Amino acid sequence: MPNLLKQIKSIFFDKTQVLAPGLYNYQAPQNSEYHYRLHLRIEPGGEGLLIINASTVLHLNQTATEYAYHLINQTPGPEAIETVVKRYQISFADVTNDYENFMDRIETLINTPDLDPVTYLDFERSTPYIDFPIAPYRLDCAITYQLGNREKDGLTPKDRVKRELTFDEWKTILDKAWEAGIPHVIFTGGEPTLRPDLFELIIEAENHGMVTGLSTDGLKLSENEYLEQLLASGLDHLLITFEPENEQSWEAIREVIPQDIHTTVHLTVSHDDKEKYTKVLEELMGLGVEYLSLSYQNPNLEGTVIDLRNKAAEIGFNLDWDLSVPYSQFNPVSAEIENEESLQSGAGKAWLYIEPDGDTLPAQGINNPLGNFLTDSWEWIWSNSKLLNKNQ
Repeated sequence: MPNLLKQIKSIFFDKTQVLAPGLYNYQAPQNSEYHYRLHLRIEPGGEGLLIINASTVLHLNQTATEYAYHLINQTPGPEAIETVVKRYQISFADVTNDYENFMDRIETLINTPDLDPVTYLDFERSTPYIDFPIAPYRLDCAITYQLGNREKDGLTPKDRVKRELTFDEWKTILDKAWEAGIPHVIFTGGEPTLRPDLFELIIEAENHGMVTGLSTDGLKLSENEYLEQLLASGLDHLLITFEPENEQSWEAIREVIPQDIHTTVHLTVSHDDKEKYTKVLEELMGLGVEYLSLSYQNPNLEGTVIDLRNKAAEIGFNLDWDLSVPYSQFNPVSAEIENEESLQSGAGKAWLYIEPDGDTLPAQGINNPLGNFLTDSWEWIWSNSKLLNKNQ
């Protein structure tokens, strides 16, 4: 999913007493016409970050954050308006107009997930990752570096990672992440479906109120019983690293797409046969795939990927970027990063990457350890990430 940072600047009031910092969440009841989830993180200065269905991220000024806070808490409209009037000493008519305008915009985003809020709603886009947040927006957890195909074992850094954390240790990490204000976690690998406790880890994160994602080759999802258990765990979104030559991979796509879960298909381009890949894209569209992620196996294929990206947009795909994909030959990160000393735009700011032993990196493939999420304090890890970004 692309994490586009947007800023609402339509409401300007002087600073006043700010709301208590923290992480707040709301999930619409099952019988709602639209099923959605909201996560609001209030910063110490009173500004906030509102995440809608783990796909749209809005940066809010102080008063917009207060409106979002009342939305999260389902405060009746008249009561919310009266509260803001008293706190900000603004006229009832002005607050009512601003409140209703804000709620209408948020409702549009909730009910129309494929809408571009920048062009339609006139929300002003801020420069992504320009400021250092109080905590990252996402944690990518590589819970294993095991791969289903042993021929691929050399494609993950198992020599550097000597052990895998237990369920209780990952539970501790999820607890610390939630306390730090991290609202979104993606379970990845290796192949995360090889962990027998994957469902329990998802449930643990969901119990906190975190948005949960899974990045997988999808082969286990072709098994109906496994897919049913995965969906029952409360998982919010899927990224499937697609293997066009593998019929089981096609079967997984056919099983998943009809389900009520946001799914992105990731395609790694390994050769320059654009005609063949175009046919793959058309077949995926025919199966009902809406969201696509692209990468290349070596830098010489960058031009091919650009052409395919344009073709995918022409066909009608929504393109997702900045998503965590499993560490394997289908995610050749070393080819997508100029060198290990340089940081991607959101690395160490918008997201962090945890290896199977708890070591924390700015992002997948950037081997600059910031500390160990299990054994080191969050303050130590985040201060190291700030220092690393500052020195870039």
